[in-house]
Amino acid sequence: MPALDQYRPLGRSGLRVSPLALGTMTFGSDWGWGADADEARAIFDLYVERGGNLIDTSVNYTNGTSERMVGAFAKGRRERLVLATKFTMARDPGQPNSGGNHRLNLVRSVEQSLRQLGTDWIDLLYLHGWDGTTAPEEVMRGLDDLVRQGKVVYLGICNTPAWRVSQMQTLADLRGWSPLVALQIEYSLVQRTVEHELLPMARAMGLGVLPWSPLGGGVLSGKYGPSDLARSDGPEIAASRKGVIAATGHMTDHALALAEVVREVAAECGATPAQVALAWTLLGPAVAAPIIGARTRAQAEENLGALSVALSPDQRARLDAASAPAPIFPAAFLDRPMVQQLIFGGARVARAA
Repeated sequence: MPALDQYRPLGRSGLRVSPLALGTMTFGSDWGWGADADEARAIFDLYVERGGNLIDTSVNYTNGTSERMVGAFAKGRRERLVLATKFTMARDPGQPNSGGNHRLNLVRSVEQSLRQLGTDWIDLLYLHGWDGTTAPEEVMRGLDDLVRQGKVVYLGICNTPAWRVSQMQTLADLRGWSPLVALQIEYSLVQRTVEHELLPMARAMGLGVLPWSPLGGGVLSGKYGPSDLARSDGPEIAASRKGVIAATGHMTDHALALAEVVREVAAECGATPAQVALAWTLLGPAVAAPIIGARTRAQAEENLGALSVALSPDQRARLDAASAPAPIFPAAFLDRPMVQQLIFGGARVARAA
């Protein structure tokens, strides 16, 4: 497995990034469960001193505290770091143009991020989530303008359907606009449905994949049990980490059963469940750098230890089998023996990767 200072290109770009990215949604206690300034700095320093260079934040994380902390911690070593942030989420509740993917919010959000980060440019800017209202042409032209102005260097996208990402990437290629080089999506042993469309699309379109929540919100770390099972469908940001996980829909019997398989494999490896879950995600197709989050330096230290965990073929197969997502159309139809017979006429033909 790679070390934190063994870098890899991000997608179709030549940008070199660490095999684990540091997520900073936990920087700041504004939402009720994050790290204070001293603990956040300890986490940040540990990551950077080990050779890590990819810092992930967003304009709205902990009401802007996350970006302000990252900007303060990055002083004196800005050139060593790849600062990634995001736009889309509303910054002023009740004001419709303070959120979304449209050009007005894009420009205002980037200007706010530049102020909060205390920097003149953003290395990697993500669209945080598809809003369902803005035209793809407006988004990609607006992003390209920011690149040409020097305020943004590389572009990425999060939480958007595969067909829409493909449309936007093709649009950029045809019009000579800056392409997307990174795809940030939820991907873990408890969330593998992205393997149906998003991961194959990323490989074909040249996007490096950065999985968020590779521990399933913490469920795969083994710290939750049957008494914690809950689900929350409210719009509010939960005041506890467990409440946030419940809001994602991952606090389920299936997830707990899967966490038990992870625990068994961890015992065999001499590792922790969190390290095993991260090690599995690192093996995913097109994965560039899973995003690790921590509220304490000890948690960050544990997560970084995933880079030294080597899963055997049998262990990986057990994890794959326990977490396999149900097939969907059209793959479920096309893989049927009768359909394969109709397509290939009984001939043996090598399948494309």
